[in-house]
Amino acid sequence: MNSQRNEPRWIHCPVCGNKTRTKVYADTVMFNFPLYCPKCKKETKIDVMELKMAISK
Repeated sequence: MNSQRNEPRWIHCPVCGNKTRTKVYADTVMFNFPLYCPKCKKETKIDVMELKMAISK
């Protein structure tokens, strides 16, 4: 019943919206993570907490 909470999710690129090669779990915490998108070839710093992504400032 709690299996959905532990399933990984792909992070989507904030620029083009495509899937990247990075997966996160519900308990993953990242700050100032350099997310690279292989499709648009851009790197964006992001923060991830509780499966919510935000662009770092």
